[in-house]
This record gives sequence, structure tokens and C-alpha cells, in this order.
Amino acid sequence: MQYWLFKSEPFKWSWDQQKAKGDAGEEWDGIRNYQARNNMRLMELGDKAFFYHSNEGLEVVGIAEICALSHPDTTIEDDRWDCVDIKAVCDMPKFVTLKDVKASQALSDMALVTSMRLSVQPVKPDEWIEVCRMGGLNGNTLKPL
Repeated sequence: MQYWLFKSEPFKWSWDQQKAKGDAGEEWDGIRNYQARNNMRLMELGDKAFFYHSNEGLEVVGIAEICALSHPDTTIEDDRWDCVDIKAVCDMPKFVTLKDVKASQALSDMALVTSMRLSVQPVKPDEWIEVCRMGGLNGNTLKPL
């Protein structure tokens, strides 16, 4: 199991919109950054991810799951760009803000802090557990604490 973080501006694609897609999920399209694309190419079915509202909110609001492996982005006719499909798993009982993440010594090396502009980023297992804890979830079971 690998862990990831997907950033989305809520006025373009919100957590509520993601949840509305149900188990079918939605293509995570529009990524035009090679590092973010390469991260998606490493993803496996069932990998978990934080859904992060960027620009507005600046907070982790939910947990998603990879439900389709890397494939060509259908929004562009250019075979350089791939995407994955993700589906909503659960809400974060308490949103975890960027300010909270930056204040945590345990998360000082998290890509959210060190590579803030990257829209699809890896999350280390210990970071996953800590952010889930801060949000009121058990990182292994995704059940409320």
C-alpha cells in the first residue's frame, strides 16, 4: 500500500463533487506536470490518498482511493499526459489545515511542506498515520478515533 495526496481547488473540483461520483470515481485529469504524472504512474489499485483543498481552505478534507490505474488523460490529445481515477472513501472528521501540518515536527519533511506546488505527491506511511490521527481517524482502519 502506498499513500498519496491530491490537491484540488474546490471551485474547480471539490470534495463534495468527488463524493457525488460514488464508487465509479472520477478521472483525475488536467495534470500537466511531469513529476505529478510520474507519481500517478506509480499508483496501484487500492492505494489511499488525502484529498486536499488548495487555495481555498488549505486543508485535508477527505480520504480517496485509487480505483483505476494510470491511463491516458481523456481531456487532451497528447500521449505524454496520464491520469488515474479516484473515488471518495470517507470524510476527515476534523479537517487538517496546512498550518497544522507545518506546526507538526513529525510532518516537517512532508511533501506538502517541502514541495507545496506539486499537485499529486507521495505521502510516507508515518505521515499518513499522523495526518489521519490529527484528523480524527485511525490511519490503518480509517475508523474514527
